[in-house]
Amino acid sequence: MIPRFPLGPTSPSAAVERRVASKGQESRCGGDEIGGIDRGNHEAPLKKPAILALVLAGGAGGRLEQLTDTRAKPVVPYAGVYRLIDFPLSNCLHSGISDVWIIEQFHPQSLNDHVSNGRPWDLDRTHGGMKVLHPHLGGSGSGWHQGNADAIYRNRAVISEFAPDVLLVLSADHVYELDYSKVIDYHAEQRADVTMVTTKVVGDDPGRFGIVQTDDDGHITDYQYKPESPSGDIATTEIFVFDAAKLMDELDRIAGEKESGDDDEEPALDDLGEELLPALVKEGNAFDYRLEGYWRDVGTIDSYWRSHMDLVAPARGLNMDNQAWPILTLAPQRPPAHIYPSSRNENSLVSPGCTVRGRVIRSVLGPGVLVDEGATVRNSILLHDSVVESGATVETAIIDMGARIGKEARVGGSTEGSDAADVSAESIAVVGAGAIVGRGATVPPGGRIDPAD
Repeated sequence: MIPRFPLGPTSPSAAVERRVASKGQESRCGGDEIGGIDRGNHEAPLKKPAILALVLAGGAGGRLEQLTDTRAKPVVPYAGVYRLIDFPLSNCLHSGISDVWIIEQFHPQSLNDHVSNGRPWDLDRTHGGMKVLHPHLGGSGSGWHQGNADAIYRNRAVISEFAPDVLLVLSADHVYELDYSKVIDYHAEQRADVTMVTTKVVGDDPGRFGIVQTDDDGHITDYQYKPESPSGDIATTEIFVFDAAKLMDELDRIAGEKESGDDDEEPALDDLGEELLPALVKEGNAFDYRLEGYWRDVGTIDSYWRSHMDLVAPARGLNMDNQAWPILTLAPQRPPAHIYPSSRNENSLVSPGCTVRGRVIRSVLGPGVLVDEGATVRNSILLHDSVVESGATVETAIIDMGARIGKEARVGGSTEGSDAADVSAESIAVVGAGAIVGRGATVPPGGRIDPAD
């Protein structure tokens, strides 16, 4: 067992080169010295597993409604200056994982513009680094991805080419910090087929997630995928570590059971939680790794809003100023925010480039936002370059990029006295990108304005 050499998965020969390098190392691991070769009894160094991270970034994101009409869900802004995909990519960097592939599908251009060549996350490398995989026509894996298991299966040829020992499968719409290397070490210690990172559901419906039951040894004894009546509140975080060979064998088996008899039609798989994870749990070699820190699925309007309110609640949200584990992003340079004497800023996050002359209370302002004198923004999220004109009120709302709220207009309504966890999507107003709410107009609580054409 020897170290893996940093050779990239860019051709069919890459896996072969790794194995040749490994054999060369093994020949130097010793025995008694015969013919100039030391043949003494030396313990061979342990081989580090070949790890490949797959970021599943192709979902339509329909539950975020107007926020994903014109962009991929993984590039929905978060906390003013970040995008959702920044979290798994930054975690990969800090965890020492250098082979990261992104599987995309819906609104790919918006995602490609953000991830670029992977430079913010140190993934712009000659060997390894970032690779973006698209749906394609022709050859093995042809067709649209029908679920996250299907997305992996349709890319089985290039995954096999890389020849990983471990597949780290990640979602791109969750907010958290986690050292993946610790999960992978635990997975190896248990010799697991799959290790699922789990957490206790807080302020959300457990039925939205995969729910697990575990024994005292960390074995997962039961798995329910988005159950109508959850048996508990310990949910999977959509972070999975798989034995790569076992995963691909199981996907092959499931695909074989779905064969239609049409040689030209690729069998469509569903999500991992539909068939694959229940099968692995039933075999008895699935393990639980508990995440005790902050984790939120922000794939719905209410969870997205609540997570932002966590950021401005004392000791409740993710620490966005963790210098030991910074979240990195690609963002244009903006001047410092300008807070005028006429403004009142109470417990809010204000991004670079903002101009604030009015009142901003428990809100998050993205880069370039303008809040004019006499305007009030409360318990709201304003994304890049949106404008709130004088006399307007925005309350319990999400205002997308470039939207304009006219003078004396009112968007949303008061949720004062309510715990953020109790505020539903029906109470949160959403104004789409580039939309204009005219002078004196009203968007009621829970109202929706589509993005401008």
